[in-house]
Amino acid sequence: MLIKHVRARDPLSSEITPRAVFEGRRRLLKAAAAAGVWAFAPAGAKAAKPVRGEPIPNLAPWPKSLSEPPTGYELATTYNNFYEFGFDKEDPARHSKSFKPRPWTVAVEGHAEKTGTFDFEDLIKPHQLEERVYRFRCVEAWSMVVPWVGVPLGDVLKRLVPTAKAKYVAFQTVLRPEEMPGQRLPLLKWPYVEGLRLDEAMHPLALLTVGMYGERLPNQNGAPLRLVLPWKYGFKSIKSIVRIAFTETEPPTTWNIATPREYGFYSNVNPQVDHPRWSQAKERRLGDPFFSPKRPTLMFNGYAEDVAHLYAGMDLAKLY
Repeated sequence: MLIKHVRARDPLSSEITPRAVFEGRRRLLKAAAAAGVWAFAPAGAKAAKPVRGEPIPNLAPWPKSLSEPPTGYELATTYNNFYEFGFDKEDPARHSKSFKPRPWTVAVEGHAEKTGTFDFEDLIKPHQLEERVYRFRCVEAWSMVVPWVGVPLGDVLKRLVPTAKAKYVAFQTVLRPEEMPGQRLPLLKWPYVEGLRLDEAMHPLALLTVGMYGERLPNQNGAPLRLVLPWKYGFKSIKSIVRIAFTETEPPTTWNIATPREYGFYSNVNPQVDHPRWSQAKERRLGDPFFSPKRPTLMFNGYAEDVAHLYAGMDLAKLY
């Protein structure tokens, strides 16, 4: 019942820098220096060894999990995007140590019968948690395999009882510039926002996530609550969620606002459509030797059999 409370780093630099970062890097460095936001580590510097999180007991394994071995914990938790903490891949692990993921509440708004402010642990019941090993693909041509811990997003949304007017679900990341130094810079329009069609959000693969590798999410990976959408590029899997809203119209999304030519609303993994600045046809798995061949990118990140029907009849080159 809901209770209300009203190794070498594999990718090349040319493959991993989004336009909003690439074009604004000099401006951001000047702004950071002027504001004293953080001291940027030298190129190639390694993030501190991650601190392991609190184990999550009694996890049920998901029968459809991938059989391939997961990416190493240290790689997955020290080489990732979370621009609220900085725009280099190692910045989230470096700059998120003072972030406080508890206590945590989520505001539920819009076209649903059950709205209000909820403790996030009232949205996710501990006895429902399961571990799912998913592929995770980033738009910058790198990928990983991660054992995530969570519950199907659709199960949570159904308990909130969306009305007939609800066609989309919007999400928002917390805004705490005092704890998230990246939010003190004009890199993106803060707070970070994302959205899905309601039928996408209800799909059984969409995971509302509280952990990884059998432990609570570390700060740098979206603690305490994030999405994982394995058939979409990683930036759709919004982190540190504080707001869920049921809307009648398509909600704005952060990267589409920043550079609409490069990042669309759907952002499905589609190797047949190149990013304007690089090919999406192949990817490099984190942890693979640098000189090993890249892997072919799979349509919908290998989940086509599960999700292709959601996009039947759509032009996925235009509706990217």
